[in-house]
Amino acid sequence: MNPRAILNGVSSVLMTLILVSLKSFGQSDDSLRLTLDEAIATALKNSYEIQIAKNNVEANTLFNHYGIAGGLPVIAATLSNTEQVTDVNQKLNTGVEISRKGAVGNNTQAGVSAGILLYNGNRVVATKKRLAELQYQSTELLNSQIQNTIAAVQTSYYDVVRQLSYVNTLRTSIAASQQRLDILKVRKEAGMANNADIFQAQIDLNTLGQTLQDQQMIAEVAKTELLRLLTLDAKTQVSISDTITVDQNMAVDAVLDRLSVNADVKAADHQVRINQLIVKETAAQRYPTIRLNTAYNYSRNQSGAGFTLLNQTNGPNAGISIAVPIYNGGIFKRQQKVAEINTTNAQIQRNVVVRDYAAGAVKMFQTYKSSLEQLEIQKQSYELSKQLLDLTLQRFKLIQATIIDVREAQRSFEDAGYRMININYAAKAAEIELKRLSNTLE
Repeated sequence: MNPRAILNGVSSVLMTLILVSLKSFGQSDDSLRLTLDEAIATALKNSYEIQIAKNNVEANTLFNHYGIAGGLPVIAATLSNTEQVTDVNQKLNTGVEISRKGAVGNNTQAGVSAGILLYNGNRVVATKKRLAELQYQSTELLNSQIQNTIAAVQTSYYDVVRQLSYVNTLRTSIAASQQRLDILKVRKEAGMANNADIFQAQIDLNTLGQTLQDQQMIAEVAKTELLRLLTLDAKTQVSISDTITVDQNMAVDAVLDRLSVNADVKAADHQVRINQLIVKETAAQRYPTIRLNTAYNYSRNQSGAGFTLLNQTNGPNAGISIAVPIYNGGIFKRQQKVAEINTTNAQIQRNVVVRDYAAGAVKMFQTYKSSLEQLEIQKQSYELSKQLLDLTLQRFKLIQATIIDVREAQRSFEDAGYRMININYAAKAAEIELKRLSNTLE
């Protein structure tokens, strides 16, 4: 048999194995096929955290009302009716005596009262502004949760892409190991190889197969984490076919300039204003409170016996009440000082957020820039290692390279593939974080 014809047959078998391997890499037809946009849309729709943040916005919107602040009139109606049975024994100065057992009596009271606050040191105004700030803050916290959700989904999605890329690299290496084993078997039939080489080739192939299974498990775990972020059934079969493309136009100065519009920073700004308004509310407690009160009352008192058999009154009334705090042990003054301290702390916390985000942006940009610089070099190394593996296999077919040469070429290809994928993912993750910090994720 012609050795070259045998080798050509082996090459044909190898191509068939590669095609089968790539086909088996995909998911079943009934699996959920996800793009990045679909994943983000699903997460924004299903996220429990976003739903909670939306509910908080709705609650604070309802609270942002003058009635909650105490600035609207309060109107109340009262009605009471009392039936009674009494024994009456009365002696009047006129000499008249009234003595009766079981006298029936009735007492009816009804009225409508209204009151409105005229002045309390502008506490109502400060409270209304604080309620508005709470609403604005909850809106920013919702925006922050949306940005965080988008960032988490993108990072998790590209992690799945990374893990599946590892799987592709291993499948290519397995195809090369299978080709090496097939060549050795052909050589053995021709008396040009021994069992030791075949056994070693089979061991290497088995080891790569186990590594592939481990990597497939890691990819499935990454998919499960993505499904958790999407709030989908963890057992859902997901098919993702995508590549990692990095935006190479990020600038650290642009990110730092946009930190002021970051939702978390704006929420911290609102917290400072909320605390400042609490100071005003607390200080207002030391001022007089003036209220306008009015009412319309009806009273009817009827008795079956006694000096007064019927007493009925009705009519409106109005008046102004003034309450002046004089002394309460310095409680209001101490509360105001505590509120001022809380305001200072809120400002410090806002500065901490800006400091940490600025440092995080610089660190992420350093990672981003370094990854991009390494990525181009690593892509070249990956292409060269792939060419080296193909060339070494060709030389191995022609008995111009040893098993060790093929194994070293495979190891170089796997290492180069891992490094390129990791660097690409690191650059993408840094890009996502930079966009989250600058509030530009879409």
